[in-house]
Amino acid sequence: MPRFNKEFKLAKEMAFGAGDILRRGLKTKRQVKLKGRVDLVTEIDLKSEKYIKRQIGRAFPQHAILAEESGRNKNESAYVWVVDPLDGTTNYAHGHPAFCVSIGLEVEERMVLGVIYDPLRDEMFYASSGGGAFLNRRRIAVSEENMLADSLLATGFPYDIAETKIDNLDNFARLYKLSRGIRRGGSAALDICYLACGRFDGFWELKLHAWDTAAGLVIAREAGAKVTNFKGGEYSIYNQQILATNGRIHRQIQKVLLKK
Repeated sequence: MPRFNKEFKLAKEMAFGAGDILRRGLKTKRQVKLKGRVDLVTEIDLKSEKYIKRQIGRAFPQHAILAEESGRNKNESAYVWVVDPLDGTTNYAHGHPAFCVSIGLEVEERMVLGVIYDPLRDEMFYASSGGGAFLNRRRIAVSEENMLADSLLATGFPYDIAETKIDNLDNFARLYKLSRGIRRGGSAALDICYLACGRFDGFWELKLHAWDTAAGLVIAREAGAKVTNFKGGEYSIYNQQILATNGRIHRQIQKVLLKK
C-alpha cells in the first residue's frame, strides 16, 4: 500500500469532482478573461480551484496549497498541495478536448503523489512514491524506444512567445527533423502522462510553473521515466526547464537542446 493513503484517496476524489465541474462547464457559454495576450482563465478554472481548495481545507486544514489561480495560501506546512484546476485552459476555452485536472502533494520539498484526470476520456493517471504509476488501475511504464529517429515527442511553447527570444521554436525545428514527429497538445500535464504510459517517448518544455509538472513528475518517475533539466541535473518543479524521456533517448534529445 502506498504511503499517504488518506491524502492519496482525497486527491483521487478531488480529481473526479473537479473533472465533473470541467465536463459540465463545457455545456455552458464560457466566460474567458486574459491574464496575458494568450494566457487565459475561465470561470470554470476558478470554480474547479475553489472546489479543490475547499476539500483540502476540510480534510487537512493545516496543509499549504499552491494553486495556479490564487497562488499559495498563508499556511506554513511541510505538506504543500500543488494544484492546476484546469491544465489546458486555451484548449478548454475553444472547446478542444485536451485538458485535465492536476493535483500533486509535496512533503518536505519532495513530490510524493500525483493524480491527473482527463474527464472527457475518463482517464485517471496516478502514482505515489514507491508505489508505481497507474492508468485506471492498470500499471503503466514508459516506452522501450531506443532511437530518436523512431520516437514521437511532445512539447509546448511559452505564453510570452511573441515577446521573447527564448521561445522553444529553435528546439522544435531541430528535433522535428530528427524524430518521427512532435505533438503540441496544449497540456503539459497530459503530455507527461502520455510519456509515462508510452504514448510519447520524450517531452521537453520551457518556462512551466510548479503546478504544470508537480503531479506528472511523480507519475513519470514511477513509470520509469528519466526527468532532468536540459543539462541533465536533478529536476525540481520550480525549474524553468524540463526534459522527460523513457531514459533510452534522453541523451540524444539533450544534445539537441544544449546545441547553440
